[in-house]
Amino acid sequence: MDLFEYQARDMFEKHGVPVLAGEVAETVEQAAAAAERVGARSGGVTVVKAQVKTGGRGKAGGVKVAKTADEARQHAEQILGMDIKGHTVNVVMIAQGAKIAEEYYFSLLLDRANRNYLAMCSKEGGMEIEQLAVERPEALARVAVDPQMGIDEAKGKEIVDAAGFDAETGAKIVPVLQKLWDVYREEDATLVEVNPLVKTEDGEIVALDGKVTLDDNADFRQPDHAGLVDAKAEDPLEAKAKELGLNYVKLDGNVGIIGNGAGLVMSTLDVVAYAGQDHTGGASKPANFLDIGGGASAEVMANGLDVILGDEQVKSVFVNVFGGITACDAVANGIVGALDKLGDAATKPLVVRLDGNNVEEGRRILADRNHPLVTIEPTMDGAARRAAELAAK
Repeated sequence: MDLFEYQARDMFEKHGVPVLAGEVAETVEQAAAAAERVGARSGGVTVVKAQVKTGGRGKAGGVKVAKTADEARQHAEQILGMDIKGHTVNVVMIAQGAKIAEEYYFSLLLDRANRNYLAMCSKEGGMEIEQLAVERPEALARVAVDPQMGIDEAKGKEIVDAAGFDAETGAKIVPVLQKLWDVYREEDATLVEVNPLVKTEDGEIVALDGKVTLDDNADFRQPDHAGLVDAKAEDPLEAKAKELGLNYVKLDGNVGIIGNGAGLVMSTLDVVAYAGQDHTGGASKPANFLDIGGGASAEVMANGLDVILGDEQVKSVFVNVFGGITACDAVANGIVGALDKLGDAATKPLVVRLDGNNVEEGRRILADRNHPLVTIEPTMDGAARRAAELAAK
């Protein structure tokens, strides 16, 4: 889960990272009132910053300096409701102004290839860090960080030395990097980025703009993170699936997909896409990713079908199951039970392909039930073709 900048700022402050004052506002009136309070700390100067989970806010006009509360009101009126790369601005942050002497860059992220963490640091921060990484990679220091050791004083000094900071400035930055490591570790993050990390005219080091990505797999030990979810941006079907404990991702198509195992589901997406292209001229495409895992009980199957059938774009459903530990007869009973449980709520055709352990018994159970919505197909390709054709009709 990516955080908004104001959420990252609050998280930084919680762990002792030096930040400037900031308040959020959803209306121009709130923005003006916040500018009065926040601006009192910086001679009336504030920065009105669009809160969207994408880059390029400054270039899009989503970040503006205000010298008075009235200016902040005017800027907020322009920014609220703005579209930035497909993201609508619903909230702005009114941030304290700062007298910046120098801008730096720092990030800590998961390095999957080397099975550790990677710290990146540069004396040249700002909006063009991606361009810097491509055109002048030598200006961006990359230092491996052992997950068990993290960033202590010695590692922090290694990072600032690699980035080429002078001794005085580096000594001021090291404690900040240690605090940012605390954020990364304690909050179960996969990314902590500060751009820019600034030195003010009075020599203080401040995290001026932060980006944090949290690991959803650690939600069970981070109950406070539930309050960080952006309910307005979250897809309602994905939210419902999450509450039901389903691995679901909504896609832009019309063939619902249910499978047991992530690999099988991914293959099913491809087969349906190919079938849709070959047999419907591209009119049929996968509508979702839904992995029900190893246990295809009636309840799990019903929950999966309930979510998929709630998608108005879905015109047919492809249930693709390979029986392993959970045999095909148990899966078939799950499908029958799910359809009985859903009753009149199940209105769209289902194409079922079963294979693997006890497949004949599974197919017999479905055939005996003879549900009017269910079509049994023996092969994966045949089932994908049939589901695509039904969706196209």
